[in-house]
Amino acid sequence: MNNNDAHPRLICLDETGSTNNYLRACLKKEHLPEGSVVVANYQTGGRGQTGNSWESSPGMNLLFSLVLYPEQLLINRQFVISQIASLAVKETLDAYTSPVAIKWPNDIYLQNKKISGILIENDITGATVCRSIIGVGINLNQTLFESNAPNPVSLTQVTGLIYDKQDVLNRFLRIFYAYYLLVLQEKFTEIKNAYMQALYRKEGYHPFSDRAGSFSARIYDIETTGHLLLQLENGEMRRYAFKEVSWG
Repeated sequence: MNNNDAHPRLICLDETGSTNNYLRACLKKEHLPEGSVVVANYQTGGRGQTGNSWESSPGMNLLFSLVLYPEQLLINRQFVISQIASLAVKETLDAYTSPVAIKWPNDIYLQNKKISGILIENDITGATVCRSIIGVGINLNQTLFESNAPNPVSLTQVTGLIYDKQDVLNRFLRIFYAYYLLVLQEKFTEIKNAYMQALYRKEGYHPFSDRAGSFSARIYDIETTGHLLLQLENGEMRRYAFKEVSWG
């Protein structure tokens, strides 16, 4: 992290609309040291990618956002922030259960169900990312999901155990900062290799669908920009941005 900053701050809230929104509001009032974290027991308006909502019972799950200032990171490499956040959540959960995988671009799946979602909001200045707000929701101790989300799961549902949110957060931060150091060292290939190995259904052909209909394909590559490259069984290649293709 930036050596010119003071120690990161930990801001704990009982309730907020969204930890990403709260953190952004704080940053409008004052400069927070890199790595500062906002944690909430409950979010009344938790957000996922492209406006999706995130269900969480009060006090049951780990809900937090952190801020980075990756000022040397070029815009066309900003997907690496999503990669390291995903890897950090996956490897955090690996300590408690398996199999955990990253469903492109950054949903975390446990036994074919979604256990974590990540929302990355990057602010751009010129050709680089001046600030990144990373929101993470991890289902830890919730036993019942009532929303129409298709396939949520929590750690306690799988293992039967109860988890300390601070312990899980501390583990995540240790792993995340190790990956962030690789970003600062521009070790992008090392990060990509780890991400590709962690991908959900990374082997074999699987059903997908796009605006043209359903098809079978395998994950061929993830580009630096975050685009997904799929190879059909006839060898045809297709390239997708987020939300342009779905599983099944």
